[in-house]
Order: sequence, then C-alpha cells, then structure tokens
Amino acid sequence: MRNIFDQNENGFTLIEMMIVLLVITIILLVALPNVTKQSSSINEKGCEAVVQMLQGQVQAYYMDKKAYPDTLDALKEEDYVNEDFKFVCPNGNALLIENGNVKQE
Repeated sequence: MRNIFDQNENGFTLIEMMIVLLVITIILLVALPNVTKQSSSINEKGCEAVVQMLQGQVQAYYMDKKAYPDTLDALKEEDYVNEDFKFVCPNGNALLIENGNVKQE
C-alpha cells in the first residue's frame, strides 16, 4: 500500500501563500493612499473642464442672441446644453453665471 505522503504533489505551501499575500498587502498599502490623494485633483480638473465647456456655450449664446444669458437655465431652454445637464461640478460646487462668465459658487 502506497502512502499518500510519498506522492509528489505540485502546489504551493502555506508559507509560500502567506508570503504572496504579504507582498500584495504591502503593494496595496503603498498604492491606495496615492490614489485617494489624486481624487481631489481629478475632481478639480473635471470642474475646470465643465466651466470651460459652459463658457463656450455662453459665448455661442452671445454670438446668436447678442446678449449674455441671465442664468445658466437659459442655456437649457435654448438647447445650448442637454436638458439632463446639471450645473454642478464633479467636486459638488454649484455653477453660476455673472456678467457672461461661468463661475463656481
């Protein structure tokens, strides 16, 4: 009768698996703080992009109507932006228009 332990089993030992998990944990601990730090920067850049896009639509409105819109909702009413568009930045700040310039509140 052959002993089960005499067979050559190919696989990972518990120690090898623990070492792999330790390395993965260290990589995650180093990478995650960098990703979370960048999220505020990403939101700020996204807000700048939204403001520039809306500013372009305000200028298009001005070229067509020879006057700046009183509110950003006028851009929706005249189909310069999609009806579903929300005048809020990715970082949560609301947008408004003052003298033809789009700004954050």
